[in-house]
Amino acid sequence: MLRAIDSKAMGRGMHGWLDSHFHFSFSEYYNPENIDFGVLRVLNDDIVLPGTGFENHPHQNMEIVSYVLEGELTHGDNMGNEQTISRGHAQYMSAGTGVWHSEMNNGTLPLRFFQIWIFADKDGYEPNYGDHRFAWEDRINVWMPMATSINNATNTAPIKMHQDINMYASYLSAGKSLPFTVSVGRQAYLALAEGKIRVNGIGLHERDALEIVEEDIVIDALEDAHIVVIEMPKA
Repeated sequence: MLRAIDSKAMGRGMHGWLDSHFHFSFSEYYNPENIDFGVLRVLNDDIVLPGTGFENHPHQNMEIVSYVLEGELTHGDNMGNEQTISRGHAQYMSAGTGVWHSEMNNGTLPLRFFQIWIFADKDGYEPNYGDHRFAWEDRINVWMPMATSINNATNTAPIKMHQDINMYASYLSAGKSLPFTVSVGRQAYLALAEGKIRVNGIGLHERDALEIVEEDIVIDALEDAHIVVIEMPKA
């Protein structure tokens, strides 16, 4: 089963310094029919102006991945971590029993990134932070593993999470095709960051998304396309 989500139907949060597209209910956007997709709770497509950002605030019992599409993202937290990542890089934070952190754009250009929250498989983990500077060429016309379960020994993704998920990115050149398998008992959420694609005959434009349940897909790039897929158990 496939269900396309038009970006124009998503929630929006516009605050001057911040322009967000909410894939699921978040902040001022609330839709009781659109709270989550399986263990995927939040996917925000955020644009943050230079010199601004999300100042120090708390989280608990959530697995959080930030994937940078444009600009620079600077993370700070009460565990003593302070790192800056840029296009194509990702950071991971397991909020666990509680963490305070900030996510700022200290650069000179707008920052755009995917903010992704995954339900942890249980409460009470020790908080943790890490980041990975993926080589850009590792995602060209292939699926680049970014994140997986801490219990998955077969997936080579460097980010290990407390949940049964697999997260991938690809930059698919115009005219190329790329398959993705979603097995029985599994589902996946595809977010198109950039470009234009067709998936099993369904057209998607920049910022659109696709829910995939127990169905294999083939992605055809109509333009150069930047894609993130999060695969998980069927809800």
